[in-house]
Amino acid sequence: MPVSTTVQGRGPKVDRRRLVKDARALLALLDLPRTELSVMLCDDATIRPLNEEWRGKDAATDVLSFPQEEAESPGRFTVPPMVIGDIVISTETAARQAEEHGHDLETEVRVLLAHGLLHLVGHDHEDDEALAVRMREEERRLLEALGIDAEAALIHRVS
Repeated sequence: MPVSTTVQGRGPKVDRRRLVKDARALLALLDLPRTELSVMLCDDATIRPLNEEWRGKDAATDVLSFPQEEAESPGRFTVPPMVIGDIVISTETAARQAEEHGHDLETEVRVLLAHGLLHLVGHDHEDDEALAVRMREEERRLLEALGIDAEAALIHRVS
């Protein structure tokens, strides 16, 4: 399962090898062990126009997900996709959030990776409370598998 990472801009650096290892582990937990994933680490100046174009929000954000295939329902595909999609993470925003929540940048990026992956497989937390609860539970499961305290979960902060 190829996981590719790229860096664009001047955001804080993270361990890309660990990110790839974590992405592979998360894909396996989601029953997508042979699926390709692309992760871009960037700065706020890079993610802001993407957030405006795709979400209509003229501000930097922490993570964006761009699915290649649409899931039938959260976590379910007719046929497992060969390419799941792309995740974009602003390490600048991640660094600020890490400080706010009392953990390091690496932990925050891992939280954002798990959150972004859940969006790629069809989870959502913005429009339906029942779906938000389901996503929250799944995010906690993924983070615990990575050895991260579930209280660090992004959805725990936004729901």
